[in-house]
Amino acid sequence: MSQKFKIKKGDNVIVTTGRDKGRTGEVLEVIPAASKLKVQGVNMVKRHRRATQTNPGGIEQFEAPIHISNVAHIDPESGSATRIGYTVTDGKKERIAKKSGKAIA
Repeated sequence: MSQKFKIKKGDNVIVTTGRDKGRTGEVLEVIPAASKLKVQGVNMVKRHRRATQTNPGGIEQFEAPIHISNVAHIDPESGSATRIGYTVTDGKKERIAKKSGKAIA
């Protein structure tokens, strides 16, 4: 069974552990079944691909999934890592940064 995550596609996150620690990027894809996500420009890997009729082949470089526990949201005010909370304003539930209290777009 997959979980519901507070990180969504299009969010800006910072990597907290691993070889890409400190790098930031936008979430390209969330994979709930594996508890992973892809972040633009983070965890880049190279794969040698054989040529096919549609693909010329060669060395391809792309983002590999990273575990969701290794990233954190970026606080819109300070630019550092923050946790996410929820608040209800005018009948609408919105995500807020715990550090500054600002809304996450």
